[in-house]
Amino acid sequence: MIKLTKFNSEDKKGEFILNAEIIETIEQTPDTVVTLINGKKLIVEETMEEVVRQVMTYRRALHKF
Repeated sequence: MIKLTKFNSEDKKGEFILNAEIIETIEQTPDTVVTLINGKKLIVEETMEEVVRQVMTYRRALHKF
């Protein structure tokens, strides 16, 4: 699971947790668009690189055990 922020969120209420396993693609157009395997698109505040870094950290944590 990774923590992201909805685009144009003015406070912490825009934060949400996303299951990194259901991400299909991540694009920077210039906003960051995360497409899920069900076709739903989420626009987030984090850069594409930040999302990728969080996903990599999550997956490394899974394989530690």
